[in-house]
Amino acid sequence: MSRVDDLIANYARFVKLPWPTGLAPAQRVWMAVYSPEEERRLRLELPGFAAATKSAGYEWDLIDLTVEFETWIARHDYREQYFRSPNLIQPELAGFFDHVVASTREQLSSKTSDHTVVGVLGAGSLFGLGAHVKVSALIEHVQDATDGRLLVFFPGEVDGNNYRLLGAQDGWNYLATLITAQKGSTL
Repeated sequence: MSRVDDLIANYARFVKLPWPTGLAPAQRVWMAVYSPEEERRLRLELPGFAAATKSAGYEWDLIDLTVEFETWIARHDYREQYFRSPNLIQPELAGFFDHVVASTREQLSSKTSDHTVVGVLGAGSLFGLGAHVKVSALIEHVQDATDGRLLVFFPGEVDGNNYRLLGAQDGWNYLATLITAQKGSTL
């Protein structure tokens, strides 16, 4: 079995556990942490997460952030200037972050019920876009947009509650439920 298979097996055990009601939005976030080298395999095996969710009696949906930046910049009036001088885009990245938050919230509101797991794929595509664009901030801005569970696919590492996207030096503390590929473990 691969590490992704182990992650799916642990997720399958975890999603079958009873879902408490009345949780705060931050308590309904699950972080599926995996090695960045496993990104392609994880994407290939996404149907395993959907099958595990449905087998547990819940609905499954997916939001993919991978091409959000490309979509946003393609519509931007000054894209050609930014391509010529990329340093000019830094002040505009706050607008990109607002776009990602609005797009994700819209998708969540149209896809979810209190019996839905929504996977969020493509967190790694937000890496390196400046101080305005952080996965932690995105989660904080969208976690209340669903009554179900938000499963964030997180290519990186975790030490305690400190998450590091793509192994970056600076991480953040977050109190989501952690799901890893550790054999025989759900957490």
